[in-house]
Amino acid sequence: MNVLVSGAGIAGLACALELGTRGHDVTVVEYARHLRLTGTPIDIRGDAIETAARMGLLAKIQKQRIRMSELTQFVDSRGEPVARIPMAQVSDSDDDIELLREDLVRILADALPDTAAIRFGDSIETLTEGDGGVDVRFASGRTGRYDLVLGADGQHSAVRRLVFGPEEDYLRHLGVYFALADHPGEAQSEGANSIYNVPSRMAGIFRYNGKAVAVFQFRSEPIDYDRHDLDAQKKILIDAFAGYRSWRIPELLDAARADPGFFLTSASQIHLPSWHRGRVALVGDAGYSPAYLSGRGTSLALTGARFLAEELERCGNDRTAAFARYEARQRPYVTFAQDRVDSGRDRMLPATWAAIAARNKALQASDTGAP
Repeated sequence: MNVLVSGAGIAGLACALELGTRGHDVTVVEYARHLRLTGTPIDIRGDAIETAARMGLLAKIQKQRIRMSELTQFVDSRGEPVARIPMAQVSDSDDDIELLREDLVRILADALPDTAAIRFGDSIETLTEGDGGVDVRFASGRTGRYDLVLGADGQHSAVRRLVFGPEEDYLRHLGVYFALADHPGEAQSEGANSIYNVPSRMAGIFRYNGKAVAVFQFRSEPIDYDRHDLDAQKKILIDAFAGYRSWRIPELLDAARADPGFFLTSASQIHLPSWHRGRVALVGDAGYSPAYLSGRGTSLALTGARFLAEELERCGNDRTAAFARYEARQRPYVTFAQDRVDSGRDRMLPATWAAIAARNKALQASDTGAP
């Protein structure tokens, strides 16, 4: 089949690899001019590890394994460690793999077969389904007809909007925002990764791969903002931390002000009764974002790509049956991941000073090796 995939993130690349190696002709269209390599480390958990092994990529992935979360500690206003990340509560098992997002993206992209190609700097503008396929018009003015179209273009999926309707119909805001900024002044320094809390807010420094980033989270009701207006997004973060000057918060906010690649997003989930319609299906965050608080977005992207490709192969030309079987296999994983976010939010963002102290005390009691 001739398959169009929207998005060259982890879900899109995994789809291209799984379908391309099964003989389908795959075109991945990506709005950006290059692969997006930025972002904090990600995790591969549970059955997604088996998926990586079936792709033939597990050995390469394991070579890139890091242990950032294990080296992360909660600190007080003086920077003194008070508790560690409870890995036993966060991970599914000792086999979970943490690695840099950029490393997984490169591994997937390098593994693409000749039957899969990425076209950068373009995006889907319209989709029209007919008897023989889906007619697509791209922002570049190109057109094409495809047997299947897969939306793997993230939480703010354009494919989902075109086929299933407005984002607000399916978005569930979890009351948290996340921000990330390069902190080049800390890149060469040593030390553990640190997280500091004030009520309903978190600021931290994470170090990995010779770089350092300032990381923020804060509780908030939904905020209406332009995702393309960088200054407006920075103001949202600065306003959220207004009045807090303890620990290194002012320094980290300065790093956010200075970073042209500053990133802000909400912790939100996507809930759809079905992930397919006609010849179009959704994979990864586009169809079932669990939010980063779950720690399972990458794993869902990998298992989703695998299950979809396997069911298309098993069902032959019966795409409706294949899509239904894909959903039946993937749905339990999605439900599990989406149900896990509350514990992660309460751990990272206690709402009061008393809750912060209680969290620290509980973590110390459960960790005999705590500092």
